[in-house]
Amino acid sequence: MSGKPKLHYFNGRGRMEPIRWLLAAAGVEVCLCFLTLRACYKHVLLMFPMKNVTEIDMYVEGMFDLNELFMHSVAQPADKKEQHFTNMLDKAANRYFPAFEKVLKDHGQDFLVGNQLSRADVQLLEIILMAEEFKPDILAKFPLLQRFKARISNIPTIKKFLQPGSQRKPPMQPEDLPKVLAIFY
Repeated sequence: MSGKPKLHYFNGRGRMEPIRWLLAAAGVEVCLCFLTLRACYKHVLLMFPMKNVTEIDMYVEGMFDLNELFMHSVAQPADKKEQHFTNMLDKAANRYFPAFEKVLKDHGQDFLVGNQLSRADVQLLEIILMAEEFKPDILAKFPLLQRFKARISNIPTIKKFLQPGSQRKPPMQPEDLPKVLAIFY
Protein backbone atom coordinates (compact mmCIF):
# COMPACT_ATOMS: atom_id res chain seq x y z
CA MET A 1 0.00 0.00 0.00
CA SER A 2 1.43 3.35 -0.95
CA GLY A 3 0.63 6.69 0.61
CA LYS A 4 -1.25 7.44 3.80
CA PRO A 5 -4.23 5.35 4.84
CA LYS A 6 -7.59 7.08 4.28
CA LEU A 7 -10.28 7.47 6.92
CA HIS A 8 -13.76 8.25 5.63
CA TYR A 9 -16.00 10.01 8.13
CA PHE A 10 -17.71 13.35 8.75
CA ASN A 11 -15.59 16.30 9.86
CA GLY A 12 -16.23 16.01 13.57
CA ARG A 13 -16.07 13.88 16.68
CA GLY A 14 -17.95 10.63 16.57
CA ARG A 15 -17.28 6.92 16.49
CA MET A 16 -14.22 7.53 14.33
CA GLU A 17 -12.49 9.59 17.03
CA PRO A 18 -11.12 6.56 18.95
CA ILE A 19 -9.65 5.30 15.66
CA ARG A 20 -7.95 8.67 15.08
CA TRP A 21 -6.58 8.46 18.64
CA LEU A 22 -5.20 4.96 18.14
CA LEU A 23 -3.55 5.79 14.83
CA ALA A 24 -2.06 8.96 16.31
CA ALA A 25 -0.73 7.03 19.31
CA ALA A 26 0.90 4.58 16.90
CA GLY A 27 2.44 7.46 14.96
CA VAL A 28 0.47 6.67 11.79
CA GLU A 29 -0.33 9.70 9.65
CA VAL A 30 -3.65 9.42 7.87
CA CYS A 31 -5.52 11.24 5.15
CA LEU A 32 -8.98 12.27 6.32
CA CYS A 33 -11.73 12.08 3.70
CA PHE A 34 -14.74 13.97 4.98
CA LEU A 35 -18.24 12.82 4.08
CA THR A 36 -20.79 15.49 3.29
CA LEU A 37 -23.82 13.56 1.99
CA ARG A 38 -25.67 10.37 2.89
CA ALA A 39 -24.79 9.01 -0.56
CA CYS A 40 -21.08 9.25 0.35
CA TYR A 41 -21.67 7.31 3.57
CA LYS A 42 -23.56 4.56 1.71
CA HIS A 43 -20.69 4.31 -0.79
CA VAL A 44 -18.14 3.87 2.02
CA LEU A 45 -20.27 1.14 3.62
CA LEU A 46 -20.44 -0.69 0.28
CA MET A 47 -16.64 -0.53 0.03
CA PHE A 48 -16.34 -2.32 3.38
CA PRO A 49 -19.33 -4.69 3.58
CA MET A 50 -17.80 -7.10 6.14
CA LYS A 51 -17.78 -4.79 9.16
CA ASN A 52 -18.02 -1.06 9.68
CA VAL A 53 -14.51 -0.24 10.95
CA THR A 54 -15.78 2.52 13.24
CA GLU A 55 -18.07 0.12 15.13
CA ILE A 56 -15.41 -2.29 16.33
CA ASP A 57 -16.46 -3.52 19.74
CA MET A 58 -14.59 -1.68 22.48
CA TYR A 59 -13.31 -4.51 24.65
CA VAL A 60 -13.65 -2.34 27.70
CA GLU A 61 -17.41 -1.93 28.17
CA GLY A 62 -17.17 1.12 30.41
CA MET A 63 -15.16 3.11 27.89
CA PHE A 64 -17.68 2.37 25.15
CA ASP A 65 -20.61 3.30 27.42
CA LEU A 66 -19.02 6.59 28.49
CA ASN A 67 -17.91 7.41 24.95
CA GLU A 68 -21.49 7.01 23.73
CA LEU A 69 -22.86 9.14 26.58
CA PHE A 70 -20.39 11.95 25.85
CA MET A 71 -20.94 11.78 22.09
CA HIS A 72 -24.74 11.90 22.39
CA SER A 73 -24.87 14.72 24.94
CA VAL A 74 -25.18 17.36 22.20
CA ALA A 75 -28.18 15.60 20.63
CA GLN A 76 -30.32 15.49 23.76
CA PRO A 77 -33.64 17.35 23.71
CA ALA A 78 -33.63 20.47 25.87
CA ASP A 79 -35.95 18.91 28.45
CA LYS A 80 -33.64 15.90 28.92
CA LYS A 81 -30.22 17.58 28.71
CA GLU A 82 -29.84 18.10 32.47
CA GLN A 83 -30.88 14.52 33.26
CA HIS A 84 -28.50 13.14 30.62
CA PHE A 85 -25.66 15.35 31.87
CA THR A 86 -26.21 14.24 35.49
CA ASN A 87 -26.41 10.55 34.51
CA MET A 88 -23.28 10.82 32.36
CA LEU A 89 -21.14 12.43 35.05
CA ASP A 90 -22.54 10.13 37.75
CA LYS A 91 -21.57 7.03 35.75
CA ALA A 92 -18.09 8.43 35.12
CA ALA A 93 -17.36 9.54 38.69
CA ASN A 94 -19.12 6.82 40.66
CA ARG A 95 -19.02 3.72 38.48
CA TYR A 96 -16.28 3.68 35.86
CA PHE A 97 -13.49 5.93 37.16
CA PRO A 98 -13.37 4.11 40.53
CA ALA A 99 -13.08 0.81 38.61
CA PHE A 100 -10.21 2.12 36.46
CA GLU A 101 -8.53 3.58 39.57
CA LYS A 102 -8.75 0.14 41.18
CA VAL A 103 -7.30 -1.56 38.11
CA LEU A 104 -4.32 0.80 38.15
CA LYS A 105 -3.84 0.26 41.89
CA ASP A 106 -4.14 -3.54 41.77
CA HIS A 107 -2.09 -3.89 38.59
CA GLY A 108 0.76 -1.77 39.92
CA GLN A 109 1.93 -0.88 36.40
CA ASP A 110 1.89 2.36 34.44
CA PHE A 111 -0.64 0.93 32.00
CA LEU A 112 -4.07 -0.70 32.26
CA VAL A 113 -3.08 -3.96 30.57
CA GLY A 114 0.39 -5.45 30.72
CA ASN A 115 3.41 -3.20 30.92
CA GLN A 116 3.16 -1.31 27.64
CA LEU A 117 0.80 1.11 25.93
CA SER A 118 -2.37 -0.55 24.62
CA ARG A 119 -5.68 0.40 23.07
CA ALA A 120 -7.21 0.46 26.56
CA ASP A 121 -4.76 3.17 27.69
CA VAL A 122 -5.41 5.37 24.66
CA GLN A 123 -9.18 5.01 24.94
CA LEU A 124 -9.17 5.72 28.68
CA LEU A 125 -7.20 8.92 28.11
CA GLU A 126 -9.73 9.97 25.47
CA ILE A 127 -12.60 9.31 27.91
CA ILE A 128 -10.86 11.23 30.70
CA LEU A 129 -10.32 14.25 28.45
CA MET A 130 -13.94 14.17 27.26
CA ALA A 131 -15.17 13.96 30.87
CA GLU A 132 -13.00 16.93 31.81
CA GLU A 133 -14.60 18.96 29.00
CA PHE A 134 -17.88 18.60 30.89
CA LYS A 135 -16.50 18.78 34.44
CA PRO A 136 -12.85 19.92 34.73
CA ASP A 137 -12.39 18.60 38.30
CA ILE A 138 -13.89 15.15 37.68
CA LEU A 139 -10.57 13.44 38.51
CA ALA A 140 -10.19 15.19 41.88
CA LYS A 141 -10.85 11.95 43.82
CA PHE A 142 -8.69 9.77 41.56
CA PRO A 143 -4.94 10.35 42.05
CA LEU A 144 -3.88 7.30 40.02
CA LEU A 145 -6.02 8.40 37.08
CA GLN A 146 -4.52 11.89 37.36
CA ARG A 147 -1.01 10.43 37.12
CA PHE A 148 -2.15 8.08 34.33
CA LYS A 149 -3.52 11.05 32.35
CA ALA A 150 -0.29 13.02 32.77
CA ARG A 151 1.90 10.04 31.84
CA ILE A 152 -0.06 8.96 28.75
CA SER A 153 -0.55 12.58 27.59
CA ASN A 154 3.24 13.01 27.54
CA ILE A 155 3.93 10.13 25.17
CA PRO A 156 5.34 12.02 22.15
CA THR A 157 2.84 10.78 19.55
CA ILE A 158 -0.11 11.44 21.84
CA LYS A 159 1.28 14.79 22.93
CA LYS A 160 1.47 15.76 19.25
CA PHE A 161 -2.16 14.65 18.71
CA LEU A 162 -3.30 16.81 21.63
CA GLN A 163 -1.75 19.95 20.13
CA PRO A 164 -3.95 22.51 18.35
CA GLY A 165 -4.07 21.92 14.61
CA SER A 166 -3.88 18.12 14.87
CA GLN A 167 -6.49 15.75 13.46
CA ARG A 168 -8.22 15.56 16.85
CA LYS A 169 -11.72 16.94 16.57
CA PRO A 170 -13.33 19.39 19.00
CA PRO A 171 -16.56 18.54 20.82
CA MET A 172 -19.62 18.62 18.60
CA GLN A 173 -21.72 21.74 18.88
CA PRO A 174 -25.53 21.84 18.58
CA GLU A 175 -25.28 23.72 15.26
CA ASP A 176 -23.27 20.79 13.80
CA LEU A 177 -26.01 18.24 14.50
CA PRO A 178 -28.10 18.84 11.33
CA LYS A 179 -25.02 18.23 9.17
CA VAL A 180 -24.32 14.91 10.91
CA LEU A 181 -27.94 13.82 10.65
CA ALA A 182 -27.92 14.61 6.91
CA ILE A 183 -24.98 12.24 6.46
CA PHE A 184 -25.98 9.29 8.62
CA TYR A 185 -29.78 9.35 8.71
